[in-house]
Amino acid sequence: MPNPQSPNFPRRFLWRARYWLVAGVVLVAVFAWWHLRQDASPAAKPLITKVEKGNIENTVAAAGSLAPGRSVDVGAQVSGQLESLAVDVGEVVSEGQLLASIDASVQMQRVEASRASLQAQEALLSGRKAALELAEANVKRQKNMLVDRATSQQEVDTAINALINAQSSLAQLQAQIAQSRAGLASDEAELGYSKIVAPMAGTVVSINVKEGQTLNAAQSAPLVMTIADLTHMTVETDVSEADVGKLKPGMAVYFTTLGNGHRRWYGKLRQILPTPEVTNNVVLYTALFDVENKDGTLLSGMTAQVFFVTSSARDVLTVPMAALSHIRPLDDPSSSGSAAEPAAEKQQKPAGYGGYKSRRAMASGAKRQAEVTVIDNKGNKQERTVVIGVSSRVQAEVVSGLQAGEQVVSGIVDPISGAAGARDGRPMGMRGFR
Repeated sequence: MPNPQSPNFPRRFLWRARYWLVAGVVLVAVFAWWHLRQDASPAAKPLITKVEKGNIENTVAAAGSLAPGRSVDVGAQVSGQLESLAVDVGEVVSEGQLLASIDASVQMQRVEASRASLQAQEALLSGRKAALELAEANVKRQKNMLVDRATSQQEVDTAINALINAQSSLAQLQAQIAQSRAGLASDEAELGYSKIVAPMAGTVVSINVKEGQTLNAAQSAPLVMTIADLTHMTVETDVSEADVGKLKPGMAVYFTTLGNGHRRWYGKLRQILPTPEVTNNVVLYTALFDVENKDGTLLSGMTAQVFFVTSSARDVLTVPMAALSHIRPLDDPSSSGSAAEPAAEKQQKPAGYGGYKSRRAMASGAKRQAEVTVIDNKGNKQERTVVIGVSSRVQAEVVSGLQAGEQVVSGIVDPISGAAGARDGRPMGMRGFR
């Protein structure tokens, strides 16, 4: 214990008093600074959004490629050297137009031989007919003589046999002539095949042979070129097995190309092929739809970014999904299930299951109820029940309950970071998903 009689006692006491005084002043200053900072901290502000008209669309995205709506491979039906090609790749041809010519020397000789053989047989025809007429007259004469007993029965029988032989010979020659005419027609047709013509109108998309090349059509028809109708294109789209159940024939679809991303081509889903393609354990189904290509902008083999429209709403009142809360079916406000829930799925759910998600109702556009906070002209807040229809991850269609120009609370603004978020703390655009 310090001695009060010591000469250093007043000095030590004064030093300690100053120390505690400075410490107290510092604590008071820190407390005051913290209190003033808390009072000056800005309060969280609501994020206000105006109800406006817009478009909402839910799609299934997939990749595809373009192919001609109709194409045909043109082959050679006769063998021979290709003398000339009358068209080039990319040329538009009409049906029946000459495409190529094959050396037809052998076919021409066959036609001449068949024609000469036919002419020779036709020359014999008049002689066979004359022999038949003579045999008929001889039979008639022998029969008359037999009545007058001027000839014998043997002579009559001989005349009848000669008549039968003449008839048979004439019929045989007539059959040979018919056969020769058919052979001549076949040779003439084969001669005509040496001129390859277009079986349909379209564009020459490929040529597989060159002038002077020898074509052998004995075993299979050599492919000369391919003609396609590029005015109508088919989009072959690969759809994953997770998305194929959302597609139905007749639904709207559009696509863009890599080189023309600002333009959309529209069509309707025509068919989903039942047999998938499996690559590296990835199951893909092929969906087909057709589009017009009158201006020739689309080419075969182009890559297409395809969007199948599962639900959409055009020129409707919209609000952000972040402004909605307590989304529920229209017919059962107390339920958390979906009004669009199929009966089959209701039967499959276990007893007591009440958490059916609203994603199916969102995608199908089924009407639902939700709560929004409306800001009036005086800045007062009012809770209101609205009916919504088609919705996406970002926006929802307002069927009733709001008017264009009204303001709703779609979130809060962090006073420190300035970031916007939903009222319940979830990121913007995620409200309404259960």
